[in-house]
Amino acid sequence: MSADVSAAGRAGAEAVSRFVEQFAAQLVEAGMPRMPARVFAALLASDSGALTAAELGERLRVSPAAVSGAVRYLAQQHMISREREPGTRRDLFRVHGNQWYEAIGNRDAVIKRWENALREGVAGLGADTPAGRRLAETLAFFEFIEVELAAMMERWRAHREDLFGRD
Repeated sequence: MSADVSAAGRAGAEAVSRFVEQFAAQLVEAGMPRMPARVFAALLASDSGALTAAELGERLRVSPAAVSGAVRYLAQQHMISREREPGTRRDLFRVHGNQWYEAIGNRDAVIKRWENALREGVAGLGADTPAGRRLAETLAFFEFIEVELAAMMERWRAHREDLFGRD
């Protein structure tokens, strides 16, 4: 019986490892750096959704330095949070069920900065110049995205609640 359990455990670990590498490859193709993509996929595929740096390093077979840089990147992108493991001095890195919502929602500040820079560009170059018109069109695009993103996120909250209930 224990041989069956260990075989099942190995098969499960292999399936998780396969998922981590395949999903990470998709994230890399979309523009995410490789190590943060692997760390994010490993957190996403863990039962608890939270692992220590040592656990991440062991699962991914990478150095602590690689994990450190990856979690710093993911935290800056609001894709994971850093917590203190209860009763220890070790950090615990957690991916949340709404990580995509948070990551996309936090882009609003970036879009606003781009809009401000584009407004200044239009004012400086003149709205009646070819370059000014291009900047104005780009500004209009980001203003449109900002409004649509807010509406889409509201629809997502309602849809998520229908599917998974309230947190």
